[in-house]
Amino acid sequence: MGTVPVDDGRHLVLIGMMGVGKSSVGRRLALRLGRQFLDTDKMVEEEAGCTVADIFAGEGEAAFRTLEAAAVRKALDSQPYAVIAFGGGAVLDPITRGLARQLALVVWLQAPARELARRVSASMRRSGGAARPLLAPGRSTEQVLDEIARAREDAYKSAAHVLVDTAGRSPGQAATAVLVATGWPVQ
Repeated sequence: MGTVPVDDGRHLVLIGMMGVGKSSVGRRLALRLGRQFLDTDKMVEEEAGCTVADIFAGEGEAAFRTLEAAAVRKALDSQPYAVIAFGGGAVLDPITRGLARQLALVVWLQAPARELARRVSASMRRSGGAARPLLAPGRSTEQVLDEIARAREDAYKSAAHVLVDTAGRSPGQAATAVLVATGWPVQ
């Protein structure tokens, strides 16, 4: 991984843990690149007619992952090229990883578990406590996020073309860092 030449001929996909900023950074990148923004979690919710948390609670994680894989494929098939935020666990599916690497420039957004926990907690407060289905009640959010990150590290690593650290960066600053790392002119 490292700096790659600017590539206007494919999607720009953001992967990484919950709280790393895929959606907020992705929206800013889409505006700056003049592309549409797609969020696979939102696509799943629109298709299912309920929230991701409801799907996890009612049908389980496996059912969600099936819907997520379909949303990823739909996003990667979309035209014109878009900025796409994958759900945090989307790249656990080897087919999804392969398609993403083939059809997109994949950027792995990273931040330490402590910062992810702070961001997720703030996001949950802002949304009135919207559920994050993988967070276990009674356990430290930081500890759970650290465990999930370790379990997913190899999948993220094998999917990504480029790594960008979002720690200590606002969404706008992180978007600029993605543009720099991927060779797009910083606007």
